[in-house]
Amino acid sequence: MPKRLTLELSAEQRAELIDHRDHDRLPYLRERCAALLKIADGWIASEVARIGLHRRYDPDAIYQWRNRYLAGGIQGLKIQPGRGRKPAFSPCGSGRGTGAGRCRPRRPSQPSPL
Repeated sequence: MPKRLTLELSAEQRAELIDHRDHDRLPYLRERCAALLKIADGWIASEVARIGLHRRYDPDAIYQWRNRYLAGGIQGLKIQPGRGRKPAFSPCGSGRGTGAGRCRPRRPSQPSPL
């Protein structure tokens, strides 16, 4: 039988998770806090992942959220800058060569001589 995932919370930690679950402006953070509160209340991680949230998650995601919370608190649950897929196209250049990556204002067009 696999070891059950647990999370021991102090009164302050529980209050902080409840506050973020109920009032945070980031929906993904509200859901992560709800998952951690359920783990702290004795739910099995696979149940939380399968039926305990708005949508299904891989149970490994729940384990990662718990570990990130233990390592960094609420800040550990937030998506860090630079994560995720990078844009396939940049209108300012491909990132190669001189001046690439900076958008320069366009010059005003000259009236055509007639």
